[in-house]
Amino acid sequence: MTKHRLSAALAVLLAATTAHAQDTRKVTEPTPPPSCTVLTAGAGVDDTARIQAAIDQCPAGRAVRLSGNNEKQRFVSGPLNLRSGVSLLVDAGATLQASGNPKLYDRGAGTCGTVDKLGRGCKPFITIDGAKGSGIYGEGAIDGQGGRVVDGGAESWWQLARRAQKEDARQNVPRLIEITNASDITLHKITLRNSPNFHVTLNRVDGFTAWGVRIDTPATARNTDGIDPISSRNITIAYSHIRTGDDNVAVKAGNNGPTENVSIVHNRFYSGHGMSIGSETNGGVRRVLVEDLSMDGTTSGLRIKSDVSRGGVVDQVSYRNVCLRDVKTPIDISTRYTKDAEGTQVPVFTNIAFDDVHSVSPGRVVVQGYDEQRPVQARLHDVSISGKADRRIEFARLSGEAIGASDSSNCATRFAPFPESAAASTRPQLTLDQARQFSYGEVLKYVGVAGKETVDPWDPLNDPLAKGAAFTPDYIADKDAKADGARTFNTVQEAVSRAVADSKARRVYILLKPGVYPELVYIPASATQITMYGEGKDAAATRITAKLEASMTGAAYDALYGPQFAKAAPAVQAMYATIKDRAQIGTFGTQTVWTQNNGFQARNLTFENGYNKDTGNARAEELPNINNVHHQALALSVDSADKAQFENIRLIGFQDTLYLKSPQIGSTVRSFFNKSYIEGDVDFIFGDSTAYFYQTEIRTLGDRGVSYTAAPNTYLKTKYGFVFDNCRFTHEGRKNGDFYLLRQWFASSRCTPYAPLALDGYSCTYGPANGYKAPAGTVARVSLEAVGKMVVLNSRIGAHINRQHPWADWNKPGAISFRPAQYNSDDHWNNLIKASIDPVKDLGYAKPPSPADVFLGEFNNSDE
Repeated sequence: MTKHRLSAALAVLLAATTAHAQDTRKVTEPTPPPSCTVLTAGAGVDDTARIQAAIDQCPAGRAVRLSGNNEKQRFVSGPLNLRSGVSLLVDAGATLQASGNPKLYDRGAGTCGTVDKLGRGCKPFITIDGAKGSGIYGEGAIDGQGGRVVDGGAESWWQLARRAQKEDARQNVPRLIEITNASDITLHKITLRNSPNFHVTLNRVDGFTAWGVRIDTPATARNTDGIDPISSRNITIAYSHIRTGDDNVAVKAGNNGPTENVSIVHNRFYSGHGMSIGSETNGGVRRVLVEDLSMDGTTSGLRIKSDVSRGGVVDQVSYRNVCLRDVKTPIDISTRYTKDAEGTQVPVFTNIAFDDVHSVSPGRVVVQGYDEQRPVQARLHDVSISGKADRRIEFARLSGEAIGASDSSNCATRFAPFPESAAASTRPQLTLDQARQFSYGEVLKYVGVAGKETVDPWDPLNDPLAKGAAFTPDYIADKDAKADGARTFNTVQEAVSRAVADSKARRVYILLKPGVYPELVYIPASATQITMYGEGKDAAATRITAKLEASMTGAAYDALYGPQFAKAAPAVQAMYATIKDRAQIGTFGTQTVWTQNNGFQARNLTFENGYNKDTGNARAEELPNINNVHHQALALSVDSADKAQFENIRLIGFQDTLYLKSPQIGSTVRSFFNKSYIEGDVDFIFGDSTAYFYQTEIRTLGDRGVSYTAAPNTYLKTKYGFVFDNCRFTHEGRKNGDFYLLRQWFASSRCTPYAPLALDGYSCTYGPANGYKAPAGTVARVSLEAVGKMVVLNSRIGAHINRQHPWADWNKPGAISFRPAQYNSDDHWNNLIKASIDPVKDLGYAKPPSPADVFLGEFNNSDE
């Protein structure tokens, strides 16, 4: 790029006015202090006392180090205070998580966690007050949990902020880090995310360095400024990446004096309100350098804002080497920030210099001084805006060069993606707009071939089944009654066989009288839609139960259940025949209840596979094994049945309790579970169809060392997999953080292309079929595209689920079928490339979806 040259006179003038516009200290990359003690993650319930005690006992010049412990990486704490000279060091992968209990932050008036006219009712999460030489270091994370429902409440911290905005009131929520009356404070490489309010504020601080910091909070989170120096001096913010819901950085000066000598250099900003000065400037802001900054997607770019209620002098500000993209207002200078502001503190902005500033996309330029006597005074050199700039310039004295058309070559390589850290990417939160796409009405209206879905709106909550309607039974199953073979039967299967025998296109109601029915129940595809319901006082009063497990031989299965199916309807016998001649019945022959019936409904019933329930130990690795077939045992299989609806159902089992199957790869059907209960010990909700779980308890059993609630293998292009809304994830014991919400089933794979095995000559390449013969194998499209999708909304998640990593990999690196967790379609695309599988040449994809498709995500959940 051939750049315009300043005249010699203008160059001298710029040098004279900006030479001291920076931190007066000589700042280099900080070095973490040595540790005084190492705390390892444990139960993750309340670590406040042990962290604070360690801080209080740590000598000056040392740090309290927080470190993970195997798969436990989470510390949970209430407010903490850092002493002078004492630092906190959070190891990579570890997370210090702010408690969601408002009472812990309350300042004494009982208002924290409420909305009122005053605000400021909460203490910050981390306070550094009156300290010298303290800091926060490490490549781990501090998570303010702003988007999670507060304990004992119905709203998250961010929802409180939005409600306050609507009610013209103030939210009482905590800031993440507040530094006051301090000197020589450092933040180094730490990730700060999801603050309820401002992430970092400085007030009356002399000497502050933020180096290599990541701040990562959704753009929709109100009042979540990144770093705000207020009435402070000698500030450096360097090599940091900031995306947030308000000002990325806001330099302010209030009643406590000026802010001066500020260097904001080598940074990258993403969503947020930009690089701001103000709105409080009444204390005076001077000598600020902003250099080597890229802004990608902020609302404003280089912004100075104030008004007569809080205005003052802003002087000697230099912007150099700045690139902007998709910024609505690249230059935004206003002395009338609040239009109805009242007061006599008039903002005065002087000696503002813009040098080598370029917006590669169109945007507004706003430069508004106060009046003719107090204009904005600015000098411009090599400043350009793409397209025809919308300019609003008044009461401004501009010198140097006019704003030109964009010459973006200097910015071509400046817009790198936000650098996702491992810790930051393991618990993705949906935006409000994304969450709306996972409402049950939206999820359940799509059926059929992926990418060519039929839109078929379905509202199961409006069905008589969900409304508790009283039905007139067509048939009755009563184990204790005298059967007549026409309307009353002693077994459920006999009633089902009679119902499907007439093959009429209508709904048939089968009443199950209370009792235990020790049998299998197979419901075939039929024009007759079947509703089974119990009339007991609760679902436990009527129970269908069996004890099949995957290693059972077909012969043993036939001996036990052949007589039951001998006189069944032909369609039922056909289902039975697919199992009886197998050497081993396998997982998909174990179901107690098996439905292929479109529109099937069940209410107030228990479906149980009682295999191994009497021993209470479902650890497959400790049980006898026949030909490497584990002892999976299904309670219910929903097999290719669309609009299957379950109301107040109990699914009882250990491993693999519920299987949800699509009719074929690349096509889906829908199931809906409401006010139900599902239990199991590992991978116990699995399959590739679309299923919505509402107001349902999902209970993990057993004493495994590690366990997973769900294992979907949703097809890549299927819109939705499993969605859990207003559910509770519980555990029968006191497991803390050992278990996971999900691992994505790497279906049918025989080898992994995602991580090398410690085996000479090992390879796993893309091929037409899955196969492996050591040391080489192939992985097929069917496995690569079985990505697994699951979203959890508005739910309560028990302490047994790992807080830091609720979504697990499929097996561990080094395992023959390892695959890393994939949070969205970008992960899937990038992982293929890393595995030397070309998405375009090998799989025929055009390009990755934009925006990325959600595979895994959460919204508005709370932890128990």
